Amino acid sequence: QLQLVESGGGLVQPGGSLRLSCAASGSILNFYHIGWFRQAPGKEREGVSCITSRSLSSTYYSDSVKGRFTISKDNAKNTVYLQMNSLLPEDTAVYYCAAYLAPSRSCVLRSENYDIWGQGTRVTVSS
Repeated sequence: QLQLVESGGGLVQPGGSLRLSCAASGSILNFYHIGWFRQAPGKEREGVSCITSRSLSSTYYSDSVKGRFTISKDNAKNTVYLQMNSLLPEDTAVYYCAAYLAPSRSCVLRSENYDIWGQGTRVTVSS
C-alpha cells in the first residue's frame, strides 16, 4: 500500500517561510503526479500546487500562491517539497499531499483525480 507522510507544518508569523515535505513509501515519483492541497476551517479543500511525474517535471500553481510557493521533488529521496514564502494569515490551513497515477503529461489541481492522500500537516500563520 502506497503511503504519503507530510511534515514541516507549524506556527509562523506573517511574511515568514515554511517548507513542507511529502515522503512517499516507495519509488512512485516517476509514475505519479503529486499535488498539494489545503483546507482551512469551514472552507472547501483547495488545490495549491502539483508536479508531474516525469524527470523534467512541470509544475502548476493556484493563483493564490503563485510567486510565493515553490513545489519541487527529490526522486532519490522519494520526497516532494512545498517551499512557502511570504506567508499570509489566509494561508492558514491543514496541508495535504496527494498522488495519482499519471495518465497524461500535465497534472491538475482537482482533488477528485487523486486517490492516495497523506494525513495532513497544520500550518498556522499568525502574529
